[in-house]
Amino acid sequence: MSHQMVTANRLSDGAVVYMTADGGWSTSVNEGHFVTDGEADALLKSADKSVDDCTVVDAYLIAVEAAGTDVRPVRFREQVRAKGPTIALTGSGR
Repeated sequence: MSHQMVTANRLSDGAVVYMTADGGWSTSVNEGHFVTDGEADALLKSADKSVDDCTVVDAYLIAVEAAGTDVRPVRFREQVRAKGPTIALTGSGR
């Protein structure tokens, strides 16, 4: 069975976030709320409040595989986003 969850970027710091079951946002993909394909459009619609409140930007659905509490995005792009920056962040501003 296919599952989907909503991801976005938090406006305060640009972090990748995942919508939780209570409508909040987490930086952990494992805390994101996933639903079946048939429920996905309603889940995405529920993210509109956070977009309207300028909490997050660019909310969209991603396909995920779930095994218990372990959630893994299907597409490689989303796997990279879930793991965080691929380069070391420094305070040099460059």
